Amino acid sequence: MTDLSIRTHIRWMIRRDMAEVLGIEKESFSHPWTEEEFLISLRQRNVIGMVAELGEKVIGFMVYELHKTKLHIINFAVAPQYRRRGIGQRMIHKLATKLSSHRRSRITLEVRETNIDAQRFFKAQEFKATRVLRGYYEDTEEDGYVMQFLLHGEPQFVPEVVLTNRISHLV
Repeated sequence: MTDLSIRTHIRWMIRRDMAEVLGIEKESFSHPWTEEEFLISLRQRNVIGMVAELGEKVIGFMVYELHKTKLHIINFAVAPQYRRRGIGQRMIHKLATKLSSHRRSRITLEVRETNIDAQRFFKAQEFKATRVLRGYYEDTEEDGYVMQFLLHGEPQFVPEVVLTNRISHLV
């Protein structure tokens, strides 16, 4: 496999990216967001979308929220044929450059209990599982895991609740 991360460009998401983003979303998730769900999220003042582009083709995307002390990823995917080539890692790194010890010092997200690939990916990016959200996903009543990345040099977090054995290997 060729490392495509050198040739990819990460930029803000624009309206014309939506068709490609929706295609990646449908290929990536068993319960994909609809176009309306994307638009409702992206219309919020504190929500930003970014895409990874190879030439003129969108091959990955991230939607995240700006909060007072953190950045919160609400949707993230790389097209299946471009995974494991450093693209997702590059998008996470780009987001991490927006952290500051004076303001936003962490990145958080939720991941489905059954999405082992995502758990492994985020663990490799130095995210740690901090708690279980019982029945978090309304479509399946599946549990979610909260994962968190801290800016280097920040004090280590203390999990908000005692972790169950099923995520202790992620911490």
